[in-house]
Amino acid sequence: MRSAALAIITFSTVVAGHAQAAAPIRSGSETQEQVASQLLNLLQTKQLPQAISMGEQAVSRWPENGDFHHWLGIAYFQSGRNPDALAQLAQAEKLRPRDYDIYFDTALVHLQDRQYAAAAEQLEKALRLKPDHPMAHLLLGRAYQNSNRSLQAIEEFKTALRLKPDLELGHYHLGYAYASLGRNQEAIAEYKKEVARGHAPAEVYYQLGHVLLESGQAQAAADNLRQAIGQDSTRADAFYDLGKALLVLKQTPAAVEAFRRCAALNPSDPSPHYQLARALRQTGDNTGANAELQLFQQLRKQQPQTGGMASGVH
Repeated sequence: MRSAALAIITFSTVVAGHAQAAAPIRSGSETQEQVASQLLNLLQTKQLPQAISMGEQAVSRWPENGDFHHWLGIAYFQSGRNPDALAQLAQAEKLRPRDYDIYFDTALVHLQDRQYAAAAEQLEKALRLKPDHPMAHLLLGRAYQNSNRSLQAIEEFKTALRLKPDLELGHYHLGYAYASLGRNQEAIAEYKKEVARGHAPAEVYYQLGHVLLESGQAQAAADNLRQAIGQDSTRADAFYDLGKALLVLKQTPAAVEAFRRCAALNPSDPSPHYQLARALRQTGDNTGANAELQLFQQLRKQQPQTGGMASGVH
């Protein structure tokens, strides 16, 4: 199964807000202001190897400049060097303990590393400094949700949407938090609000279809699951739920096809073979159904019982 959280990587505005074109450093005589201008320009234009090189020179020459540690940390993060990024951001935090952007960017690194408790701690610090930043509330909600703190997550998502009603994916995340608590009707309402914004990604349509199916609304579920598949035809989970919805709607041949697509996309998962056996038996193909049941049993023996689609029948 895919992660429920959609990626939202939004750096602090410090880089974009200050960068300007500048010539590269040619000697050691530049002022801190000149180096800062050049380093920010390299970050803005994604010249990451050059930004790292210049940032390392800058923190060596001016170790008490918190901005240089911060920006070098961003360059490391954008280059996939998260431990180095965290080391620089920690140094920046020591030097500039009242800087919202440092806490926010540190939280992004922790979120990417799935260190949700650490991310939440940094975002809580950031929001103590600037409590009206909707993206920080949204990301704190995500950190709480992924730490099984759904009620706190809901409050953060609500706060983010109050501060910015058109916040991208705000209603999606609030809907997901409701769904995790079994509050399906509230989840459906939020997912529909996200869809109504326009340009919703496949994940939103999938989650809406999934909770509609759980709520007994098979036709609406099928419609949204087809939307998800139309955007991303590699989603085994969407084909699986679509097959289940089509069985409820007594569209058995189409359900068979959906389960076959699911099985092809995720060949180690036993679940679609069980559902395929059910569907084939309804068409009168007992031989095919028995073959699928055998596959289901073989694959199930090979699967660790970890939950989700791969754990068995659901």
